Amino acid sequence: MYEAKACAVASPTSPFRSVTIERRDPTPHDVQIEILYCGICHSDLHQARNEWSAMPTVYPCVPGHEIVGRVTRVGSAVKDFEAGDLAGVGCLVDSDGTCPECQTHHEQFCPKAVYTYNSPDRHTGKVTYGGYSDSIVVDQRFALRIPANLDLAGVAPLLCAGITTWAPLRRQNVGKGQKVGIVGLGGLGHMGVKFARALGARVAVFTTTPGKAEDALRLGAHEVVISRDAGQMAKQAGSLDMILDTVSAVHDLHPYLACLKRDGNLTLVGAPDQPHGVSAFGLIFGNKSLSGSLIGGIQPTQEMLDFCGEHGITSDVEVIPVQRLDEAYERLLRSDVKYRFSIDMSSLRSA
Repeated sequence: MYEAKACAVASPTSPFRSVTIERRDPTPHDVQIEILYCGICHSDLHQARNEWSAMPTVYPCVPGHEIVGRVTRVGSAVKDFEAGDLAGVGCLVDSDGTCPECQTHHEQFCPKAVYTYNSPDRHTGKVTYGGYSDSIVVDQRFALRIPANLDLAGVAPLLCAGITTWAPLRRQNVGKGQKVGIVGLGGLGHMGVKFARALGARVAVFTTTPGKAEDALRLGAHEVVISRDAGQMAKQAGSLDMILDTVSAVHDLHPYLACLKRDGNLTLVGAPDQPHGVSAFGLIFGNKSLSGSLIGGIQPTQEMLDFCGEHGITSDVEVIPVQRLDEAYERLLRSDVKYRFSIDMSSLRSA
């Protein structure tokens, strides 16, 4: 074991403080990574404040699952990484590797999946600690190659926001000749716009905020629909092949279902804590489908990163030092960021 520096919260109401945590020494199959940047996901806030009853938080909690860094050490059995390589870590750091989910590259559904933080750690007997830290050690199966041509601060959120939007778009075979709607223009939505546009689709952004129209077009949308305007929504009726809904609050899905073509799909990636109400008739008339999507496996995540490298895609970020974590969380609650925070982990040295 070795000691690493990190930022943690000690309770649901505690501010972030610099702490020392234990990391395991690399095993033959492990990669040790010096963390350069870590994105802030909304789930970090929920976990830090113990707002998920199904996943109670163990304190001290070190959040962070959008990790980009440089390899400093590898185990003797590691073949795909060497010291000096860029590497990333997303939401998962372990799984059994043998179940049907793992064998089909759906590690996120493995019954023994281990999340990057606040999960039981079989190596230490405690819980896993996330990327608000100066280093991390992971099994090579969960280390991802980072394209060298991309801005690393903007790459970090791809490890969660990126794969969360990429996976359903690929599952629906989004491409040229299709029209895709993106509901919401936040951390997830802005990535959905970039991916759908780069895949060749015509992109419509649905937003309740007229002031976001200019930014939506800058990000790659072909058109912007103000969803509170019944006339604008009516013009979209039966025109979309797929809609990616990124909104994390309960809202009426039926106006969006009406915008789908026959056999169209509406995929939810936003996760409100209350159920949506859906009429069967909204799905039956038109053979429409409603589905959900949870991040993605390791292979799809690597494919997403490679695609980003080829197309020059990163997340739009505001880079902050660890000293501003508490402020960033409060701003995140107000949706006061375009479009993700990325922590410069070098600032941890002076924390």
